[in-house]
Amino acid sequence: MTYAYYPPPPPYRRRRRFRPLRWLLGLLALGLVLVLGAFGLMVWAWSSAAVDTVGAVAFEQRLRIPPLAESHIDARGRRVFSLTAQEGATELAPGTRSDTFGFNGSYLGPTLRAERGERVAVRVTNELEETTSVHWHGMHLPARMDGGPHQQVAPGDTWTPHWRVDQPASTLWYHPHPHGDTEQHVYRGLAGMFILDDPDSRAGDRLPHEYGVDDIPVVVQDKDFGDDGEMREGGISLGGTGMLGDTLVVNGTYGPYVEVTSTRVRLRLLNASTARVYDFGFADDRDLAVIGSDGGLLPAPVRQDRVTLSPGERAEVVVTMSPGEQVELRSYPPDVGAGLMGRFAGGSDSFDVLHLRAADRLTPSPALPEVLAPAPDFAVGEDELQQVDRRFELSGRSINGTQMDMSRVDETVELGDTEVWEVHNRDGMHHSFHVHDVQFQVLSVDEDAPPPDHRGWKDTIYLRPGSTMRIAMRFSDYADAHVPYMFHCHLLSHEDSGMMGQFAVVRPGEEAGAVGHQH
Repeated sequence: MTYAYYPPPPPYRRRRRFRPLRWLLGLLALGLVLVLGAFGLMVWAWSSAAVDTVGAVAFEQRLRIPPLAESHIDARGRRVFSLTAQEGATELAPGTRSDTFGFNGSYLGPTLRAERGERVAVRVTNELEETTSVHWHGMHLPARMDGGPHQQVAPGDTWTPHWRVDQPASTLWYHPHPHGDTEQHVYRGLAGMFILDDPDSRAGDRLPHEYGVDDIPVVVQDKDFGDDGEMREGGISLGGTGMLGDTLVVNGTYGPYVEVTSTRVRLRLLNASTARVYDFGFADDRDLAVIGSDGGLLPAPVRQDRVTLSPGERAEVVVTMSPGEQVELRSYPPDVGAGLMGRFAGGSDSFDVLHLRAADRLTPSPALPEVLAPAPDFAVGEDELQQVDRRFELSGRSINGTQMDMSRVDETVELGDTEVWEVHNRDGMHHSFHVHDVQFQVLSVDEDAPPPDHRGWKDTIYLRPGSTMRIAMRFSDYADAHVPYMFHCHLLSHEDSGMMGQFAVVRPGEEAGAVGHQH
C-alpha cells in the first residue's frame, strides 16, 4: 500500500497587534532615561568644573627665584646672553618628577636683564628633538630678531638675534612661538622673564629693586597632574579656552612661600599660563599699589585690591607688610563673561598662589613716589586719535574671518605712522590680543576711559565677550618688507589653531613682499 506524505502544518503564530500606547510608554521611558542621564552628566560637569584650592595649600616650599642670566660684553660692545632649550625632568607635583622643557635647566629659564641703550645679543641653541623658537614678548626690535614663527631654530642649530634696547624700564618675558606648537612648548616650561632697567628713571631707586629680595619675579602657571603625579597636557576645557589645570606652580614651585625682609616688596606678576585668566588679590583684601603694566611704570601708583591678568599680561605691584605678618596672594574668580558657560572657562575658580611671611624685624622701605613715569603720549592731535585706522574682529579661531597663513601679509603699515586699532570680541568666549614690536596706549574700553591700571604702556589686552578696545601705537625705527610681525590671541590653543595674523612695516611708498622663513 502506498502512503502519501504530507508535511506537518506550520506552528500556529498569533499575529501581534500593534499597541501604540505601549510603544509610546516605551519611548517615553527611554527618553526619561536619556534626559536623566544627560542631566546627571551636566550636574557632574557643573560641579567638577570649579576649582578651589583656598585653604588647601600647605605652602611648604621656598619660592624658587630664577637666577639672573650670566652675560659678557663682546668685542662689538654687545651684552651677550646664552639660552639653551633642553629636555629635563622636574619635580612640580610633590614627590613626582615630570618630563619638562627648560632654558639652561630642566624647567623655565633664567631672568635676562639689560639697560636701556645697551646693545644685546642672545645665543639661542636648540637641544630639543623638535623645532622651536624664542620670541621676546613686549620687546621693540627688528622683525628678523623677533623670534616669531618665521625665525625657527631647528634641533642642533643656534640662532643669535641682536638689537639695541630702546624702551622704558619694564617687565617683559620670552617664550617659544612655533606655529601650531606654542601652547605645548610654553606649557612644558619654556619661558622666562626679561627685565629692562632705565638708568634715567628717577623713580627706580625709590622702588624696591633688589632682585630676589624685595623685587620678586612671580611666574604663575596652571598644571594638570594625573593620579601618578605626572604632568598631563593636551586637555581642553568645555569653555573652549584651551587647557585649564587645577594646580598652580609659581616659578616652578608648588605651594610656595617667600620671606619678606623689608616693609615693602615688589611683585612682578606674569601670567605665563596658556589659557587661564587670574584675578590677583590678597586674602585680607588689602590694597596693593599697582606701579607697572606690560610696557613699564604707570604715570602714578594705583591703589586697588585686585589685578586681572590674561595670558601674556604682566603687572608690577608693591605690597606693604608689617613685622611678623603673614598673608596669601590669591586668585579670585575672574570675570570671563560668557554667562553660565564662564564656569567652564575658569570663571568660578579660586587659588591660593603665594604665601608672604614677614620677618619679625623689617628693613624700612622708602615711600612710593607720587609720580612714576610719563604717561603715554604720541604728540599727535586728539582728532587723529579719534580716527580708527584698522578694525579687528575676534571670533572662534579667526581674526576678521581669516586664519593664519604663514605666506600671507594681512596688514601693511608705514614706518613712522601712528595708528589707532579697534579690537572687538564678538565671540561668546573671552580672548586676549597681543601685538608684536610695539607698546600701545589703551584709548578706550567699551567707549569708556580705560581703568587707571591700563593707563601705561601695554602690549596685550584682555577682551571679555562683546568687549571693544581702541589702542594707539606708533611704528618706529624698523621696516622690513619681507619679514612680518604678528598680532594674535594669546590664549595659546587659539593662536595655534589659526587665531593670528601678520603685519609688515614698510617704508613710505614700499609694498610688502614675499614672506618666507628666516634663520
